[in-house]
Amino acid sequence: MENQVLTPHVYWAQRHRELYLRVELSDVQNPAISITENVLHFKAQGHGAKGDNVYEFHLEFLEPVKPEPVYKLTQRQVNIMVQKKVSQWWERLTKQKRPLFLAPDFDRWLDESDAEMELRAKEEERLNKLRMENEGSPETFASMKKGYLFMYNLVQFLGFSWIFVNLTVRFFVLGKESFYDTFHTVADVMYFCQMLAGVETINAVIGVTNSPVLPSVLQLLGRNFILFIIFGTMEEMQNRAVVFFVFYLWSAIEIFRYPFYMLTCIDMDWKVLTWLRYSVWIPIYPLGCLAEAVSVIQSIPVFNETGRFSFTLPYPVKIKVRFSFFLQIYLIVLFLGLYINFRHLYKQRRRRYGQRKKKID
Repeated sequence: MENQVLTPHVYWAQRHRELYLRVELSDVQNPAISITENVLHFKAQGHGAKGDNVYEFHLEFLEPVKPEPVYKLTQRQVNIMVQKKVSQWWERLTKQKRPLFLAPDFDRWLDESDAEMELRAKEEERLNKLRMENEGSPETFASMKKGYLFMYNLVQFLGFSWIFVNLTVRFFVLGKESFYDTFHTVADVMYFCQMLAGVETINAVIGVTNSPVLPSVLQLLGRNFILFIIFGTMEEMQNRAVVFFVFYLWSAIEIFRYPFYMLTCIDMDWKVLTWLRYSVWIPIYPLGCLAEAVSVIQSIPVFNETGRFSFTLPYPVKIKVRFSFFLQIYLIVLFLGLYINFRHLYKQRRRRYGQRKKKID
């Protein structure tokens, strides 16, 4: 009676130019791997799901590939890389129905749009290297850029951490009474951090970072409007409890965002911090915008009563324009900015953690 052919578990992923296969076999020695007539042949002795045995499989690719597979053995698996003859995105891996032993490799999986972004990033990196080689020492320039961004994010992290810890400790010690002198306690540090945040917008505009300009500008202008105009110019607003919630929610986001960028500068990826950076903002960011909106609404009668920033149009109109009119417009702009920033941040999170719902045939 003929012995049953044992097949290992195989996981695959692709880029526009390459295919990646990961064969789950450990302690493999001298595997036979070849491609003939667009069919990958694999046979090897190793330890798999059925113990120590000979495992083999055959895959007929959907499109033509180059007949020279490159493979690497590790203690736990066999990694195979196959070059496509034509750089393009495949709908699936094989011509036949997907075998039961074949599954997507989600550790390396990208959808087509992500793969195109990776290609563009690699091309930009290559062009940047060429440009820096022509201009001078690339290592020096890259080191200076990383050092500058690392120090900027470190300073901002320390500033917002001081605010967050200070407000937290005061709340546990004083309770609700701590709400009413928040501005006089931490305003100087918040002024410093928010003025320094203008550097982020400048970095985005001149291309030092890849951050989109519009969300950066909206956040900078929105926060500074609340801080300098609503709170900074009106003493009546500085003793309101809403100041505590605005400052606390701002700092709660930044104590995760800035250390994430610090580690990115030195090519480190701490998974817990990455998850916090892309998850904490989901409830906190809308709450922060809500707190900002409450502060604007509370300031409207104060501006109406004091007449600050109101003006009268010249003759013959002679209509008094209250500053509260612009505050009402600002409320609309505030929630428009919330939508734009939330959409941008959600897209960033989805690219990292979004589930791949595309059907793999």
